[in-house]
Amino acid sequence: MSTRIEKRFGELRAAGRGGLVVFVTAGDPTYEVSREILLGLPKSGADLIEIGMPFTDPMADGPAIQASSLRALKSGQNMKKTLQLVREFRAKDAATPIVLMGYYNPIYSYGVDRFLADAGKAGVDGLIIVDLPPEEDEELCLPAMKAGLNFIRLATPTTDDIRLPTVLNNTSGFVYYVSIMGITGTRSASDADIAAAVGRLKRHTDLPIAVGFGISTPERAAAVARVADAAVVGSAVVNRIAAALDANGVPTPHAASSALDLVKSLAAGVRAARA
Repeated sequence: MSTRIEKRFGELRAAGRGGLVVFVTAGDPTYEVSREILLGLPKSGADLIEIGMPFTDPMADGPAIQASSLRALKSGQNMKKTLQLVREFRAKDAATPIVLMGYYNPIYSYGVDRFLADAGKAGVDGLIIVDLPPEEDEELCLPAMKAGLNFIRLATPTTDDIRLPTVLNNTSGFVYYVSIMGITGTRSASDADIAAAVGRLKRHTDLPIAVGFGISTPERAAAVARVADAAVVGSAVVNRIAAALDANGVPTPHAASSALDLVKSLAAGVRAARA
């Protein structure tokens, strides 16, 4: 039986367009605003949703997503509440794929078996765990696959042809290509570099390729969606949420709508990319 992720990429292929993957941090800036944004994402044009699991030490993330994680933790977000967010989303939307993204520590603390059982019941479709290499597949990847979740792996510009088969082994759903080295939300790669990288990955796998890091405008999202199966946008959306906080860090009334307006413009760019 195909997963929601596989179905969605099949629908995008049939429609002849690339997709838009939107990242938001669970509980940022508050549970209520986070839920409002999450529930509004599909209608705003998000084809897949990545939900960041807040963590105290998100070392692979740039300043924007680090700050969003800290805001969420300060507002009381935890794994139980993150899974509750997914449950509330699933009660309204049975089709849009949800991927939880983050680090192994919060899952380990929660308990792997308990986490996989609760995530499956909540309606999670896949996991991206940035600090678990393929050599540690027995920790989470293989149990996740057994539980029916896609385990999505990252490839980078330094993942050479020798390393790539190891990275792709046990990967399912899609491959997330990190288009630049370093932390999120800082720079962007050239169109030519992205096209070459996607072409190389496609020679190694039939899985869809989603490209992220450094995509912040409808034009950049469109450029990526022309050559990849999806464009991933995270820091730009998180920055838009941060910009709608007052001097005390309290969300203003338009915090959710402002973030969703950005998603609408990104989705318009992606949808026009292959028109």
